[in-house]
Amino acid sequence: MCQIYSGTDPELYQSVSRSLRINGMVTSVRLEQRFWQILDEIAASEGFSTPQFLGKLHDEVVSQRDDIPNFASLLRVVCTVYLEHQAGIAVTPETTKPARRLAG
Repeated sequence: MCQIYSGTDPELYQSVSRSLRINGMVTSVRLEQRFWQILDEIAASEGFSTPQFLGKLHDEVVSQRDDIPNFASLLRVVCTVYLEHQAGIAVTPETTKPARRLAG
């Protein structure tokens, strides 16, 4: 069973830093290559470049919660939420376990 996971191409979990501008400030975000691929896909599906999408996401989260303690962690979780949504899986925040399969 683990061969599905242990056979993962090392290039996909290579850490990659990207510089981006958020609220006029240049910052660097370091994520594994696979997460960048997913974020690129999400951004394209929303009609944005990846830096534009990340800036918009950042602004929306700050306006809702006033703070983002760990932006890189948020981005990784956003990727999993996107993949769950693509697979039709709803996850409840209380349990973080699949609640039900969505019709679609």
